[in-house]
Amino acid sequence: MCNVIHKIVVMGVSGSGKSTLARKLAVALEGDFIEGDEYHSAESQDKMCRGIALCDSDREPWLDRLAERMTTIQGSAVLSCSALRRSYRKRLRTRVAGLRFVFLDISFSEAVARVAGRLDHKFPATLVADQFMNLESPAGEAGVLYLSALQDGECSMKDVMQWLRAAHGAGKKTDEAESKRS
Repeated sequence: MCNVIHKIVVMGVSGSGKSTLARKLAVALEGDFIEGDEYHSAESQDKMCRGIALCDSDREPWLDRLAERMTTIQGSAVLSCSALRRSYRKRLRTRVAGLRFVFLDISFSEAVARVAGRLDHKFPATLVADQFMNLESPAGEAGVLYLSALQDGECSMKDVMQWLRAAHGAGKKTDEAESKRS
């Protein structure tokens, strides 16, 4: 499976486990891991540290930087990014060919508990509510895998890898059918 190039966003609200799963997935795919938080502007990072929610005008250049980073990577790339709104996911999809999303679903109370328990993270638990208000479910969007954020990490990895194999197999069958018609 490592000879197939994958471009994947592991998405969800803060506390859902995006970075943890994305790191493991990047290793499994022999690709690059991109921590989306590292690409926020200094102004946006300062706002978040002070508990001020970001707005679209803060996020749009950030999404463009993330898309640019993903497209410059020749092999597989796995991005950890909240991608809360459909418009954000659309913005990324229009810039990154074949982009797929893994959505980590979590309850509000569990997300708050996880974020409040972090000692080394700049994102305050007070901003979790804003993320839930902005979250637009990716239900019905193509190329999205739903996972429970409460699922064991190994189970999540197994589910993602099966999903990718199935998607690759479906693509191969389509390619083979196309070549037979030619």
